[in-house]
Amino acid sequence: MIVDEKALLEKLRAVNVEQRMGEPGKAPDLDVAAEWKRSGVRFAASEGKLESVYYKAVRRLLDCIAIVGGVPMLQEGGIYLGCWLESTGTINAELLSRFLPSVAQSTFRSFALHQRADGLLPYKITGDGPAYRQIQLVTPLARSVWNHYLLQGRDHAFLRMMYQAMERYDVWLSAQRNTRGTGCVEAFSAFDTGHDLSPRFWHVPDTPHHGDPSRFDSDSPVLPFLAPDLTANVYCQRLYLAKIAEELGLLGEGWISKAKQSADSLFGYCFDEEDAFFYDRDRQNRFVRVQSDVLLRVLACEVGDREFFDAMLSRYLLNTRKFFAKYPFTSIAMDDPRFDPFSSYNSWAGPSNFLSLIRAPHAFEHHHRHVELTWAMQPILCSLARAERFAQTISPWTGKEGFTEAYSPAILCLLDYVERLSGILPRPDGEVWFTGLLPSAMDHGEEVAGETAYARSIDRVLYELVNLRDKSVIYREGQAYMKFPSGVRVVTDREGSLQGILGMSVRTVHGPLEWEGRSIPFSVKGNEYLKYGDGELKQARDVGIIYPTYS
Repeated sequence: MIVDEKALLEKLRAVNVEQRMGEPGKAPDLDVAAEWKRSGVRFAASEGKLESVYYKAVRRLLDCIAIVGGVPMLQEGGIYLGCWLESTGTINAELLSRFLPSVAQSTFRSFALHQRADGLLPYKITGDGPAYRQIQLVTPLARSVWNHYLLQGRDHAFLRMMYQAMERYDVWLSAQRNTRGTGCVEAFSAFDTGHDLSPRFWHVPDTPHHGDPSRFDSDSPVLPFLAPDLTANVYCQRLYLAKIAEELGLLGEGWISKAKQSADSLFGYCFDEEDAFFYDRDRQNRFVRVQSDVLLRVLACEVGDREFFDAMLSRYLLNTRKFFAKYPFTSIAMDDPRFDPFSSYNSWAGPSNFLSLIRAPHAFEHHHRHVELTWAMQPILCSLARAERFAQTISPWTGKEGFTEAYSPAILCLLDYVERLSGILPRPDGEVWFTGLLPSAMDHGEEVAGETAYARSIDRVLYELVNLRDKSVIYREGQAYMKFPSGVRVVTDREGSLQGILGMSVRTVHGPLEWEGRSIPFSVKGNEYLKYGDGELKQARDVGIIYPTYS
């Protein structure tokens, strides 16, 4: 079904967000709903199930916010009653910042407030208080804090508080998780990385020895592991601590030097040149040759240049024998005989996990691999559009939802992917992305959304984006503002001034772009960026496209 631009815009404007959320389930829901309304975020689709699932996700997101210690805090959701540092307190809160910034900030602050006297941060916080049994690190906290800070008004007091906590935590990790003197961060247990049931940790305890995060089982023949994902986390953490230090008027050079040491240790001990893969190194100095989503975790920590990332894409992430399943990305390489696709339980032994899916965009976009990222987002949106609950895992074969429900990473994945593919996305660097793509009918030819419309307020100015089959139109404060052909992303600043155009399809897209009475011709290839200046769009970057592989 094809609707006209006016009808779709009217449908968007008629959306009553409070009504779609339903009756508040608890008192804090009223404040959260009011904050969502201030964001101006609304979504409408001409057909398919995605719109109804979208507002179900918003409703379930409210259920994932609890008052803990007197402040609202994001919860992992489902059976996970609490806030975990590896996920809820980092990447989940980083995404939430675009929609509910006050909840994101109080979630970040809670980890600093509950820091132990010796510098250890809790690995989770629940209604019973903080827990310190393991470290459980994946996404660098400093990156998430920095992006929130830039996006939400540069609160110096908040930034200083978080910096001091993270500085002390770096000291703790260096003292307690470098027993072999390599400069790598060591894993003492499976739960240190959140890799439940992963073959990576077969014959390794789930938790550190006797529940002490500074001890490993000395009777283990393999522990401690030199862990690439933990080491990459600290590498990236230190890069962002340098940025934060300079923002606070401190010196950042020391953090840059420490980050380089982490990178040297990572490649010196955990990277196998022959396989071109990151592995744990065990107590016997042998690689633990399990190809897992450790690779994606390391890349999301900004390890390596674009040439390195491109090689990893071709050989692994976009390889249908490795991680590029029908519903990517698997948690273990599919050609490993230990690969287990079953998603009906909490498993990192094969199924695609939503935590991987929300971590992936930063890895791709850091190296300008925007088109390639859409190849993962499209099938996942198809899966989510027919999901009856928001699970932790999905089947890499069928896209069927797996373990648990009301899981905040899955909920935030839906909200993020819709905004990233077909919406209006404000960036920490001050850019705003208006993306003119539509969710694809990839499963049985069933429409996911048809044509779409999306709204968001930027600095109290309301923008609306209508995506039709052949064109997109941006409205500003109710008036048509900019028109362009489908298949591109328009980049503006926060005032709405054109900065450039990015090709978002494998096909070459031809203009014009109409803006402020001007018709600006252009021709843009996939991943090519045209910068606007002096009334023209001129090439500023062209990285080409990395295509899927099969062997």
